[in-house]
Amino acid sequence: MTDATPSPRRTRRAARQIGALDQPPFGQQPRTYDPVRVISDDQVAQIHEAALSVLRDIGMRVLEPGARERFRQAGALIEDETVRFPPGLIEETLKTVPAHFTLRARNPARNLRLGGGDHIFASVGGPAYVMDNDRGRRDGTFAEMCDFLKLVQQINVLHQEGGGPFEPLDLPAHTRHLDICLAQITILDKNWQTQTLGRQRTMDGIEMAALSLDTTPDGLTGVPTLLGIINTNSPLQLDIPMGEGLITMAEHGQVNVITPFTLAGAMSPVTLAGALTLQHAEAMVGIALTQLVRPGVPVMYGGFTSNVDMRSGAPAFGTPEYTRAAQASGQLARHIGVPFRSSNVCAANAVDAQAAYESQMSLWGALMGGAHLVNHAAGWLHGGLTASFEKLILDAEMLQMMAEYFRPIEVSPATLALDAIAEVGPGGHFFGTSHTMERYERAFYRPLVSNWDNHPQWLERGAVETRERANTLWKQMLGDYEAPPMDLGTLEALNSFVDRRKAEGGAPMN
Repeated sequence: MTDATPSPRRTRRAARQIGALDQPPFGQQPRTYDPVRVISDDQVAQIHEAALSVLRDIGMRVLEPGARERFRQAGALIEDETVRFPPGLIEETLKTVPAHFTLRARNPARNLRLGGGDHIFASVGGPAYVMDNDRGRRDGTFAEMCDFLKLVQQINVLHQEGGGPFEPLDLPAHTRHLDICLAQITILDKNWQTQTLGRQRTMDGIEMAALSLDTTPDGLTGVPTLLGIINTNSPLQLDIPMGEGLITMAEHGQVNVITPFTLAGAMSPVTLAGALTLQHAEAMVGIALTQLVRPGVPVMYGGFTSNVDMRSGAPAFGTPEYTRAAQASGQLARHIGVPFRSSNVCAANAVDAQAAYESQMSLWGALMGGAHLVNHAAGWLHGGLTASFEKLILDAEMLQMMAEYFRPIEVSPATLALDAIAEVGPGGHFFGTSHTMERYERAFYRPLVSNWDNHPQWLERGAVETRERANTLWKQMLGDYEAPPMDLGTLEALNSFVDRRKAEGGAPMN
């Protein structure tokens, strides 16, 4: 096994090998292939009907009183904290969900389309720890979080920042969300996700997003800008902080991503069909609540069904079960007409082969499952407990490769190359033909960190492994970072807001 700390000699050689960052320009690329269907239309309908029966006969515990009251007014049956839903209530609310929408960014050139054939990649969000080759895993700090954001800004294949790459545990818990939002707004000009844990935290994100766009929370209402993840507490429970966050986002026209955390064998049945039934039921409750708060507000269906290691109970990700569940989740989301979110996840404890093959399985599940949002698309490690600088770079490579895979094959007189074939004839080669010379620089995918040397060349150049090359590249990128422009008046307003909210005590810990 390779030691995590590279020698100075190998690091210098890695720097010479990588050179300037070469990547495709920022932009969305529609999927060119139909999503995979891992279950039949009849089976999709069976799971949907089973989920409706769960909501009708068993119901869901909804701890937030305001949410229960909205359901009661819509015709749901309330007993203590349990809400049971007539199937017609759910199906009626689904009719107002928009099939597609646009998220606004501080830089209008980075606005994002979701729905239809479009998809976006969002960086990792939410871990407590950070990790790199040099210092291993440790508590996240604000300075390192800002460094991570600078990389996200520069990686063109990442369309959106995922809600704070990791918690800056060196800052006070009641106010650190304000520092995170300010860093997201000032370091990035891309769209960013916000935190939705409780009403006040959610409202702070909305107010800061409005300030960054020179408007008010009311002015933001008709302009979807923020996206926030709402996790149900599986099985069959929506807690108070998530309920408050969901309602606050929907009231202000912002996008909730309803994502049950259904681990088969632990928080959901051990069978995939049973786990998907529970996921579908919980997702529909959250989606319905958004439409009761504000009919027509954008919302997304989050699929996060995976399995556990039945020997230990530990969550497993990037498994065959996860991949099939992601693809089936896409079918269920399309069945009810709601844009779909999936993720790029793994259970690996190091940036190694396991991290790569589990992430690749997750990406195939997400993209061939028709995901419009691939969350945690770059940087996720340790089952979501850690954000890794090197994994961010390796995932960016995989995302670029997947994006290239979805680029259509051009078939035209020029690409059929009949003149070049005739010019070379039998037994020749195409290296020097005009057809090749006109296209060679961009004929094929150009890797970010992959090494294509033959083995003697690789040894001669220091035998630098992928993780070391990624380490060198992210450090180079930090040196190249330039902050996107921001109006000084806007920056002053944001700083004043943060100072005021900190003086008021920030947001309660729910």
